[in-house]
Amino acid sequence: MNTANKTTRILGVAFLFQFVTSFTGGVSLKPAWFVEGDIGATMLKIAQNPLLMRATILLDMLTALGVAFLGVVLYLTLRKQGEKAALTALVFYILEGAVLAASKLETFSILRFSQEYVVAGQPAELLRLAQIAAESMDFVGGTLHMLAFCAGAIPFYFLLYRSGVVPRWLSLWGLITVFPLLVGTLTQIFGYNIPFGFYVPYVPFELVIGLWLVIKGLPESTS
Repeated sequence: MNTANKTTRILGVAFLFQFVTSFTGGVSLKPAWFVEGDIGATMLKIAQNPLLMRATILLDMLTALGVAFLGVVLYLTLRKQGEKAALTALVFYILEGAVLAASKLETFSILRFSQEYVVAGQPAELLRLAQIAAESMDFVGGTLHMLAFCAGAIPFYFLLYRSGVVPRWLSLWGLITVFPLLVGTLTQIFGYNIPFGFYVPYVPFELVIGLWLVIKGLPESTS
């Protein structure tokens, strides 16, 4: 296996790692401690199962590291297609990972507030503090994190389309479906939410492209 093929398969692993950690945290762990629209019930669940919250923090930190790693491998793979665009995208991916990691400070605050909430007899003051921490966590770790992702993914996926590393339909899938993510993120910044279905077309992309790269490797025409 030549160096280019090794790099391509490492890129596939990076996509898969990113998908698994983010999907597991959002789909499996968060529903176990989060109660939609009820911060009090959420705090009680967290206090009863603190390990779930700590596991969420750990998984999100791994996701942040995975984002930075994916950005580096994408840069190494695609820089010949456009050095400045690839470098710009890498900067946004590193920013994305940093923003996600920083949001875990608020996640840990919610854990501590929840434990104290139970011990102190559920005072309203801690309820308000936890609500503010939860909103900060969602805004930084969700909205701002996604904004940095979109700003990096657009140039990366464009370069991926030009490179021929994967079939053009696959790179177009990522490039086209990231724009609804950008629109949804911008609307959230200004206080408006759009239906989750708006984001669904992108969701399986990282899994599919990761599997493709790991299984297929670099096409013969580009090796």
